Amino acid sequence: MQLNLVPHPDTHSSGPPFKVWVNIDHAASLGAVGSTNIWFGIGAPASRFVLPPTSDEPSRSENLWETTCLEAWLHAPGRSEYREWNFAPSGDWAAYDFTSHRAGRTDADVAAPYVRLEDNMTWWALGATIPVASQSWELGLSAILEERDGTKSYWALAHPEGDKPDFHDPACFTARLP
Repeated sequence: MQLNLVPHPDTHSSGPPFKVWVNIDHAASLGAVGSTNIWFGIGAPASRFVLPPTSDEPSRSENLWETTCLEAWLHAPGRSEYREWNFAPSGDWAAYDFTSHRAGRTDADVAAPYVRLEDNMTWWALGATIPVASQSWELGLSAILEERDGTKSYWALAHPEGDKPDFHDPACFTARLP
């Protein structure tokens, strides 16, 4: 499935407008866990953005959202718990479990995702393959894009009312897996 992200109404880009989209391929499994491939596409040259250099040994890292970071959110319908995945263009990543909205954060006990970057000169993409339990999920997708001049824009499938982006808000989880 392909989904378009929208910018938060109170954030702006410093250059020409661009599009952000996500392609998702969910491979269910006969066992308890399948995999989901997520490709975030950004319709502007990579050179416009702050992209940390690719790491020789990508690892779990903290505070990835402080600069360019792509995110996926999984929430089981009817439950308060959810999982947040962060992917950096460097290949570094983070995964957190929350007990409810912004509460009870712990590091998720997960295998490292496979994160990769492709630069097509006029647009770029970040791909991540993550393990996903075989069940129905409400899905949120988001992007924090920092441009070289320091401007940040905040993108999501949907944004709740408010002056600041809040990707943790259940109103952002508008897609479904599978």
